[in-house]
Amino acid sequence: MPIASNFLVPNGTFIVVLIAFILVLTVISKFVLPPLNKALTERQEQIRGELEAADKAKADAEEADAERRSVLEQARTQARDIVSQAQTTADQIVGSATADGQAVHDRIVASAEAEVVVARQAAVEQVTARVGEIVLVAAERVIGREIKASDHQDLIDEAIAAVRAESSGAAAGAGGAR
Repeated sequence: MPIASNFLVPNGTFIVVLIAFILVLTVISKFVLPPLNKALTERQEQIRGELEAADKAKADAEEADAERRSVLEQARTQARDIVSQAQTTADQIVGSATADGQAVHDRIVASAEAEVVVARQAAVEQVTARVGEIVLVAAERVIGREIKASDHQDLIDEAIAAVRAESSGAAAGAGGAR
């Protein structure tokens, strides 16, 4: 009778398979798992380093963006200040030029008025002198003899005074009409 085999009782095959299994586990744990664990650990560290680098790059980018915005705002503020200063300077220059132009205008008008007064006075004096000469010539012809200026100087002075008074009245009337 053959002995019935009981699967709970170990036989020779089971022991050989068990030894082979333990031997394979030992080889795997000694030679395969350490490099595999090392590779996995290195890969995990590499991924962690890349994530940290990405976080740092993101923080740097945000910091650079904030700095860029700050610099841009400063540039805008400075540009507004420059434009404001330029406008103020332009207004001052325009005001100054207007005042200078008005002063030059007033000076030219005053100078022209003074020249007109001087020219009018010179013309009156020339006319007065010429009238005196004409009166003497006319009187000589009428009387038929030469009138001496020394004899009739009072008459000539009165005529000159009358002409001056008349021209002064005409000048005052012309000045008042302005």
